[in-house]
Amino acid sequence: MRTDLFNSINLKRGISPYDHATGDAAVVSQIIDMQGIDALVFAIATGSLADADATFTVLIEESDDSGMSGASAVADADLLGTEALASFTFGSDDKCFKIGYKGSKRYVTCTITPANNTGAALLCVIAITVPQILPTSNPPA
Repeated sequence: MRTDLFNSINLKRGISPYDHATGDAAVVSQIIDMQGIDALVFAIATGSLADADATFTVLIEESDDSGMSGASAVADADLLGTEALASFTFGSDDKCFKIGYKGSKRYVTCTITPANNTGAALLCVIAITVPQILPTSNPPA
């Protein structure tokens, strides 16, 4: 018998499908409120990454402030996977990456920062959460 993942997860918008046309400006996800959440994974999906030498670095930050005031980088011990494994390069067209959070702060974000980007870069981030109260609603709340 298969596990019922459908009723056990909730999806939240992190970064809407985005065309980072050119430049190195960081893209920050929506703030994910961890109240009532047992688990969080950021799923990162790339489309076409047109630049020939761009890199994209992932940073997970946490705070107890709803506006992320005083945010700090999440300690490696509070991550599942690593930011290095979730980061990617120009050669990562049409790939998926993931990084999990197991820390104790109330609010979490995912930032993707390009470097040397002079071409279109299509990407998005979905926050996959496991709420404490199941089953989850459809569409996700």
